[in-house]
Parts: sequence; structure tokens; C-alpha cells
Amino acid sequence: MPTVITDSHCHLDFPDFDEERADVIARAQEAGVHRMVSICTRLRQADQVRAIADSYAPVFWAAGTHPMSAAEEPMVSVDDLVALTDHPKFVGIGETGLDYHYTAESAEVQKESLKVHIAAAQETGLPLIIHARAADEDMARILTEGYKAKPYSCVMHCFSSGADLARAALDCGFYLSMSGISAFPKSKELRAIFAEAPLERILVETDSPYLAPPPYRGKRNEPGYTVHTAKVGAEVFGLSYEDFAAATEANFDRLFSRAAAWSAAA
Repeated sequence: MPTVITDSHCHLDFPDFDEERADVIARAQEAGVHRMVSICTRLRQADQVRAIADSYAPVFWAAGTHPMSAAEEPMVSVDDLVALTDHPKFVGIGETGLDYHYTAESAEVQKESLKVHIAAAQETGLPLIIHARAADEDMARILTEGYKAKPYSCVMHCFSSGADLARAALDCGFYLSMSGISAFPKSKELRAIFAEAPLERILVETDSPYLAPPPYRGKRNEPGYTVHTAKVGAEVFGLSYEDFAAATEANFDRLFSRAAAWSAAA
């Protein structure tokens, strides 16, 4: 069997891909990236992201209000998010979270939005997808308090925060996702954090069109480049590429069980 991996987080609805979306998805499959989760960051764009999942067999989707947009968008409700779960290829809640690097002025709105998303994850049993930047203390506290109140599953998407937040997430049984940032030459401290994490809690992603890993750094990212991050992940864990890919596939299937069930039935 060929070695396959999953891009657990990308943005195929973004205009960067408008002219060649089908080709981008085909290139990903040729590279061995057999599944992609395209993330809707504003609920008013849900129909567009859903349509991509409907049009392309390898694509699944998730939706939420990105923290950097929380102050600009209507406050999401649990009912809004739960309603999206009727679609069979809808696999996660988010991305949501906290970003105090760019949008610290909307911190209170971001926290309110995050708590709504946590409640939706608790109600639906679907995994929460978290964006965290420059907000480690508040993020660890809110995620942990929510988990203690009612357990839920979660992935720290594009994880590039500190060791304390990593430990808090792992203590709740959450997952850490490696993006192209993990493959940057200067990301030694970040790779060390991943190396201390259990292999069974690791995912890979692109966050495309952003954060392309070497040798494409500085260019538009795309799902097929997940392979390059996964090769670095294999080095971090001292594994062959094939064994690391198999581990992250098992992890993805465990966390995103809806996608796994869909793939098994296809």
C-alpha cells in the first residue's frame, strides 16, 4: 500500500486557490495526501466551504469563527454550530481560539466566542479546532476549565505556543498539530516541544495557503506540501516517514472519527 497522510487543516475556499482548486487537490493526492480538512473561518462562508467538500471526495470541512474575526462577525451560538453537523462531511468545530498578537483589543469577545465553540464541541462530540497565539495563559485556563466541566476532544492547530500550553493540552488528552512552522530551521525549541509529546497525540497540517514549509517557504502553501512537514516530523520522533505517516493517520482517524467513518464507507 502507498504511504498516505492527511492535511488536517487547510483553507481551500480562500481566493488563493480560486484559479486552480481542482489542480491543487489533484496534486495533493498525487503526493500521497489523500484527505484534507478545509476550515471555514466565518460562518457566513459556510455554504462555500460545504460546496467544496461536496465537489471533491478527499475534502472534509469544519467551521467556526476565527478569533481574529470574532469582533467583526455576529456572535456565534451553539445552535448555529450544531446545525452544521447535519452535513455528513462536517467533522469539527472551529477554528476558534484566542489571538492576542494581532487582535488583543477584542480579547473579551474572543473568550466569549471560544466558550460557545467549546460548548458546541461538548454537545456534538466533534473535535474542537484551536488557534492560539500570544494567549497561552488564558488559553490553557479556558480549555482546561471547560474540559473539567465536561470532557471534549480538541486539536491545537498549527501549534507554535510554549511548553506550558502544550502540557495543559496534552493533560486533557488533546492533540498537537505540526504545521510548516515546525519545519523552519529556526524552530528548534518548537520541535523540542513536539519531541516531548506522545506520538499518539500528533497530527500534521499545512494551514495553506499560509506557512509553506521548506523548500517552499515564502510561497503559497498547498495541501500537497504536508509531506514536507511530515518528513520533519518523522525526524523529530526518530521514525521512518512511513511509520510516522501511519501514526498520524491513526491519530487523525481517532480524533476525526466522522472523516474516518466516511473514508471507510467510500
